[in-house]
Amino acid sequence: MTTWRRDGRLTSSQRLLCAGLAGVLSLSLTAPLELVTVLAQVGGMRSRGRGPWATGFGLWRTEGPRALWKGNAVACLRLFPYSAVQLAAYRKFVVLFMDDLGHISQWSAIMAGNLAGMVSTIVMYPTDLIKTRLIVQNILEPSYRGILHAFCTIYQQEGFLALYRGVSLTVLGVLPFSAGSLLVYMNLEKIWNGPRDRFSLLQNFANVCLAAAVTQTLSFPFDTVKRKMQAQSPYLPHCGGVDVHFSGAMDCFQQIVKARGVLGLWNGLAANLLKIVPYFGVMFGTFEFCKRICLYQNGYIVSPLSYKLTPGVDQSLKPQELRELKKFFKTGKLESRKPTL
Repeated sequence: MTTWRRDGRLTSSQRLLCAGLAGVLSLSLTAPLELVTVLAQVGGMRSRGRGPWATGFGLWRTEGPRALWKGNAVACLRLFPYSAVQLAAYRKFVVLFMDDLGHISQWSAIMAGNLAGMVSTIVMYPTDLIKTRLIVQNILEPSYRGILHAFCTIYQQEGFLALYRGVSLTVLGVLPFSAGSLLVYMNLEKIWNGPRDRFSLLQNFANVCLAAAVTQTLSFPFDTVKRKMQAQSPYLPHCGGVDVHFSGAMDCFQQIVKARGVLGLWNGLAANLLKIVPYFGVMFGTFEFCKRICLYQNGYIVSPLSYKLTPGVDQSLKPQELRELKKFFKTGKLESRKPTL
C-alpha cells in the first residue's frame, strides 16, 4: 500500500508547464520514428522499402526532410489539454480507489493511471485522428492544408462521428495495457533482486522503458486497427493509403490476418520500440531540469545547473510559505548563500 501525495512545492501551472515542455521536446525528437510506425500500421510502407530506415530515407527523397515531422504539430498542440484532462481524471480515480486512511494499492494506482489515460485519449481523440490523416497524406499534394482545415474538412465531408472512428479500440486496448503494467510491476523485485524502495534512478528509468515495451507490444494490434480506421476515407486518394479494406473493427482484424498474417497486426512495432528509450530519456531529463528551475524560482535554493541543495533551506515548505523567506535569498544567483533567519 502507498499513500498518494502531490509535490506541494510546485503550483499546478508549473507542473503542467514542465510536463508540456518535456513532452513537446521528446515528441519532436522522436517524430520520425512515430511517423514510420503509423505508416507501417496503415500500410503506407509497401512502396517505400522495408524497415524504418528505408521508409525514412524514402520520404526524405520524395517529399523532403519536412515530411519526417508530418503530424508533429498537432501532436505537440494536444499535449497541454491532454495532460490537463489526464491529471484531473487521475486525481478522481485515485480518490475513488483510495481507502479511508488515504492509502492506495499499487495495482489500483496502475489502474487509475491507465483509466486516466483512456479518458484523456477519448476526450482528445479527434486530434489523434487528424494527426494520422496528416501523416498518411503526401505533403506535395496535400488533402488538408493544416490542423483546422483537416478538422473542418473531415467534419463537413464525413460527419462528426468520423472524428471518433476507431475510438472503441482505445477502450479495448486498455485491458492488455493494464495487464502488461501489472506483469512488469509484479516481477520488478525478481528482475533487480532487491526491494523497490531501493531502486536507483537508472533502475527506475529502465523499469519505465521495460513497462512501456511490454504494454505497447501487448496492445499494439489494437493500435494498428485503430490507425487503419483513422486513415481510411473514401475522400482521400487510395482511401488514405490503407492496405486492406474493411467495414468495421472486427472485419479489420480479420482482413489484416487474411492479407498479412497474424504478425501483420504488429507491423511497425520495431520502430515503435526504438523510440522508447530516447522518448522517455528526453522527457524525464527535460522534466527534471524544468522542475528544478521552477523550484529555484519558488525559493527552494536548487541550482538548475549544479542540482545541489543548499544546507539550511527547508525543502518541505510550499511556495506561498516562502514569501517571507525569499527576501533572505539572493535568487538572482544560482549559488545562493545560506539564509539568515
